[in-house]
Amino acid sequence: MTRTTRLSDAHSLPRWRRPQALLFLMAAAMPVAFATWSALLNNFVIDVANFNGSDIGWLHTVREIPGFLAIGVIAIIIFVREQVLGLVSLAMLGAATAVTAWFPTLGGILTITLLSSIGFHYYETVNQSLQLQWLTKEEAPRKLGLFVATGSAATLASYGLIVLLWEPLGLTYNIVYMLAGGFTFCVALFAMFAFPQFEAPNPQVKKFVLRRRYWLYYLLQFMAGARRQIFVVFAGFMMVERFGYDVHEVTALFLITLVCNMVFAPLIGRAVGRFGEQRTLLFEYAGLVTVFTLYGGIYMFGWGVLLASVLYIIDNLLFAMALALKTYFQKIADPGDIAPTAAVAFTINHIAAVFLPAALGYLWLASPASVFVLAACMASGSFLLATLIPRHPEPGNETRIQRFNFRVAAE
Repeated sequence: MTRTTRLSDAHSLPRWRRPQALLFLMAAAMPVAFATWSALLNNFVIDVANFNGSDIGWLHTVREIPGFLAIGVIAIIIFVREQVLGLVSLAMLGAATAVTAWFPTLGGILTITLLSSIGFHYYETVNQSLQLQWLTKEEAPRKLGLFVATGSAATLASYGLIVLLWEPLGLTYNIVYMLAGGFTFCVALFAMFAFPQFEAPNPQVKKFVLRRRYWLYYLLQFMAGARRQIFVVFAGFMMVERFGYDVHEVTALFLITLVCNMVFAPLIGRAVGRFGEQRTLLFEYAGLVTVFTLYGGIYMFGWGVLLASVLYIIDNLLFAMALALKTYFQKIADPGDIAPTAAVAFTINHIAAVFLPAALGYLWLASPASVFVLAACMASGSFLLATLIPRHPEPGNETRIQRFNFRVAAE
């Protein structure tokens, strides 16, 4: 990856070497490692390390520390191009995932999780920045939806193999982790040498950026990170701990979710373009309030596994609507702010993620329903904040509260 090509000249390259082709390739490669790790995680830690609710909470707290430190991307891109950093981080995620089963103790699992998480969070920070820089505002909602669908399709093949072959071939955690992580690692290496370095038209500010007029975006990111952690940590854990799901059953649930995302994610992208960011996010947050409330009811009233499975699928579909938050920021941001603000937003998104999993792990031991009730309250807060998004956001019109809308020149 030595040749530099301006984004405006990329149309002269073969289609498979253009910027959007690279974005699609990375969108397909990352979930193979990360989603496979997630699918096996709850069974793996219970089977090999006898994790309880507190242990899984601490694991996810450790996993989110690099997300909290994603602001370090700003310092790294002073010396390394974003595209290079993204692919190196993707390779690191793949390598760490591949060796996960080599460390079947609490300390080993926490250590390898930290390494894979560094790769994941730095990749995600850079990837979000590149997407918003390389896509126009008009095409971004549709393309972001297609990226979600692409990741789901790539992961579908991996999950399908796990469901079909786990028991017949006697697959082990080590074999599956090695194959999934190795695939992601190899794709990252290929992309480093097969694609030129793309030069975006707007140079990025390579310093810490925290602007007053982005305050609503920052708050929505914080709330999204908090409630997302509750779902990621405890929804899947519930399926194994309460209902006794085995590896192939958990993966089958993931498979159904993936198929739904493949179908609906592109439609969600089009819906954002048609109805706007505010309406899309209001729908998402209202749905999440309902889902988390029903999750709590499963523990309080003994509702069964079928409802829990359906809610899990709906939950994932609703989270896919979060792409509207990306396009909202793209519309209100200075072009040069995208990279540094992506890093700042990732850090804000992970403030709660550092302490919530561990803290709620102890609450889970006393009252699992309370964990989901708390998540419903957070989703309600996000709903109220989303009402402040204007119908046509742009610089100078970032929120409906005019006295908080600051002119670009004033900063």
